[in-house]
Amino acid sequence: MNSRKKVAFYTLGCKLNFSETSTIARDFANEGFDRVDFSEKADIYVINTCSVTENADKRFKSIVKQAQKINSEAFVAAIGCYAQLKPQELADVDGVDLVLGATEKFKITDYLNDLSKNDLGEVHSCEIEDADFYVGSYSIGDRTRAFLKVQDGCDYKCTYCTIPLARGISRSDTMESVIKNAREISAQNIKEIVLTGVNIGDYGKGEFGNKKHEHTFLDLVTELDKVEGIERLRISSIEPNLLKNETIELVSKSRAFVPHFHIPLQSGSNEILKKMKRRYLRELYVDRVAKIRETMPHACIGVDVIVGFPGETEVHFLETYNFLADLDISYLHVFTYSERDNTEAAEMDGVVPNKVRSKRSKMLRGLSVKKRRAFYESQLGTERVVLFESENKEGYIHGFTENYVKVKTTWNPELVNTLHHVELTKIDDDGLVRFDFIKEFAGM
Repeated sequence: MNSRKKVAFYTLGCKLNFSETSTIARDFANEGFDRVDFSEKADIYVINTCSVTENADKRFKSIVKQAQKINSEAFVAAIGCYAQLKPQELADVDGVDLVLGATEKFKITDYLNDLSKNDLGEVHSCEIEDADFYVGSYSIGDRTRAFLKVQDGCDYKCTYCTIPLARGISRSDTMESVIKNAREISAQNIKEIVLTGVNIGDYGKGEFGNKKHEHTFLDLVTELDKVEGIERLRISSIEPNLLKNETIELVSKSRAFVPHFHIPLQSGSNEILKKMKRRYLRELYVDRVAKIRETMPHACIGVDVIVGFPGETEVHFLETYNFLADLDISYLHVFTYSERDNTEAAEMDGVVPNKVRSKRSKMLRGLSVKKRRAFYESQLGTERVVLFESENKEGYIHGFTENYVKVKTTWNPELVNTLHHVELTKIDDDGLVRFDFIKEFAGM
């Protein structure tokens, strides 16, 4: 490749996908490619796919069309979860040249000797059992925070989920590698690192195919907290049964870990939790929230919840709604159940009509707005530390406090990627929080 080629990336789905896209982009840079924005003309477009929701599947085709509109001669490659689950389906999409499965995506540059368009999409995918090795990754350059992957795959058998089919068994990075990556990130002047994985509380299992836990998640966060130069560490989604008291205690006393937890619930009905094959009941969830509130009253607690699971009656749904209404949590991520091929749930009786799913989803989203507002109101008058983001949004700069309150102030480029002590003063009409700088800390 004598003249420098251009590559563009589009990432669907989770923080884990963003971390992997960023690592793959660095591999392209090492091979002499220049990265450009997906809206610009490129020689190759790489789409990192997701298959958690039906919508993510549908979006793939429109993203391919978008790339072809910019450059009809460009080479289009698909990687990620959907590429592993349904490689042929993606290969059949008009304009797609290459589809790589779970083990091949990190070797993508090896497949690019010839960038001429293919008449048919070429598939290189593996049996998911072969995805038993670990590839570390992290995202830098895209944001003021980095996503650091520490774990991949999942050994759980939740009846609605395709992730084990798309990513394979639970396996983890070595402690040494995670610490090394964290240091590399911090050397780039990135202020916040978000730990990510498929099931991060399961960290330590399957280090390079070894199923023995060499280190635990508690070991990992304990060591990361000691790494100098990292201003903030944030734990992404963690299963309630894997969020131990010791981890909560560590976060409460931590130098760098912030008081923000995102804990999947999925249903407030024990009957539905059992049908989902979740590994806890609602009583444990109550206990986790209570423990966090006891040690960190100001902590932000986010919740994942699924509506419209097969067999979810109006009674089950109201059980979930009332459970969440009574719980001292801060916001919800609401997912409308969608049938996924090769899952147990797709074969279950008691299918909930789409109209009902949609209505339930709307009710919980409304509850989330109320919960977030109440949480923000509880924080008014308190002093917090804000990390400012890099985007100018209609004349405003946004940022997040350590406990995930979203704030805004008039755009000032000097604030980008800086931390400032502030006092939260009022909630604007758009639901975001205004503040006053605390002069002696902010140096304003």
